[in-house]
Amino acid sequence: MKKNIFKLVIIVGFLAGSFTSCTKKLDLLPTNDVTASQVYSTPAGYKQAFAKVYGSFALTGNQGPAGNGDIQGIDEGTSDFLRLFWKAQELSTDEAVVSWGDPGIQDFHNMNWSSSNPMLTGLYYRAYYQITLCNDFINQSSDANLAARNITGADAAAIKVYATEARFLRAYQYSVIMDLFGTGPMATEKDALGSVLPAQASRADLFAYVESELKAIESTLVTPKANEYGRADQAAAWSLLARIYLNAGVYSGTARFADAVTYSKKVIDAGYTLIPNYTQLMLADNNTNTSEFILCINYDGLRTQNYGGTTFLTHAAVGGSMAAAKYGINGGWSGIRSTKNLPALFPDVTGTADKRAQFYTAGQNLDITDLTSFTDGYAVTKYRNITKTGGNGSNLAFSDIDFPIFRLGEQYLIYAEATLRGGAGGDAALALTYVNNLRTRAYGSATGNITSSQLTTDFVLDERGRELYWEGFRRTDLIRYNKFVESTYLWPWKGGVASGTSVASFRKLYPIPSSDISSNVKLTQNPGY
Repeated sequence: MKKNIFKLVIIVGFLAGSFTSCTKKLDLLPTNDVTASQVYSTPAGYKQAFAKVYGSFALTGNQGPAGNGDIQGIDEGTSDFLRLFWKAQELSTDEAVVSWGDPGIQDFHNMNWSSSNPMLTGLYYRAYYQITLCNDFINQSSDANLAARNITGADAAAIKVYATEARFLRAYQYSVIMDLFGTGPMATEKDALGSVLPAQASRADLFAYVESELKAIESTLVTPKANEYGRADQAAAWSLLARIYLNAGVYSGTARFADAVTYSKKVIDAGYTLIPNYTQLMLADNNTNTSEFILCINYDGLRTQNYGGTTFLTHAAVGGSMAAAKYGINGGWSGIRSTKNLPALFPDVTGTADKRAQFYTAGQNLDITDLTSFTDGYAVTKYRNITKTGGNGSNLAFSDIDFPIFRLGEQYLIYAEATLRGGAGGDAALALTYVNNLRTRAYGSATGNITSSQLTTDFVLDERGRELYWEGFRRTDLIRYNKFVESTYLWPWKGGVASGTSVASFRKLYPIPSSDISSNVKLTQNPGY
């Protein structure tokens, strides 16, 4: 059993109002007889509600793994945040394909999704569901509400810390909306649930809001590495700032590479270190990787059972001649694997030189002739529900692997890229050191280290592919490098063509779900949809 994982409690009935614009097609929240006055009547009730704010990242409902989902209108097993986010970020790129025929899932790699795609609709509403949970908790944690409930002293102070973390989690979800959809309805704790249709915020407005929120709470979050495992601290805020600053030219039209340098360096200097073995990043006991992990979605095979998250990433990646028991699971789902472009980034696919290459090739074809055949494309074995000592996780059906939202390796690469792109304050020699730190771990020695002349922005993109593959970055990275929709970079079946093809530039953004457009007259659809 993992330490510090939240005990999750059913406390959601009071939130049934939610966004008016998001309730016509999908009921965001189940209802019961619990009211806000009951839930928030005691400090213990606040802690339970706070657990739901975090728990909504790792759970799909209040019963689990199925039967009482948070998001109605979509299969509960599919409605998990990470599962939906991963599909949007990875299946649309050179890093992953899927063999299944679920409605809308092949649209990602074919790059022909529409505003009625059920996966995108589910992701959109999942993000706003989590925003709604945060908004309500922040509202209920106001000075006036705490005073009215006679909550004072240390209890009130603790709740204020919780509310600050809820502001961070809300900012994170708005950054997801900004990155994937560009625009969307905007509401905070100041907007009464369900009372007014929320107005649409532009991508630049969302960027400004996320930045301002993170800057506002930066000094009041717990100092780096001092919070409970799985809870946000200052380093998480700095990490998200560094990430959005690296992509600021895409989001706001104005490059912010100097700020990306500044904030990635703040994280790097906060005392984090790489774990020695890259292949142990995504194992069942990776909750011990606290030297490198900055903030994780916590999964536990006994307490957070759902068919998304790292349960999806372990089971869906196993099929063909792969032995499920080797990966600590009770059976493979024969779903996700890579295109040939991903293994091509490595010197060999066996991991002999660069240990980050984690592929299963026996019986698998490098080339993909049929997207729906699991044996077309190399399997990826990065996520394994086994421990560092080779034992199984706590449950063969559900994963114990925590998913790092932020980890040190990303911050090294942000610093390097931002420096190469001219970010003021960046030190080229230090950037090279950070990249070589990753490569020394990957190779087990300095044999894979590079020189300053080899460190280019294109090299960093490839290194991000080697270091961060299947962690939900690739779509964003390719867009920043102008290689997502363009013909200058192709991969198998890009745009639905076997050899790959360019697609229209509007595909850099996903559409706002048609259900929300029809429910809120204040919303305008993204161009092209």
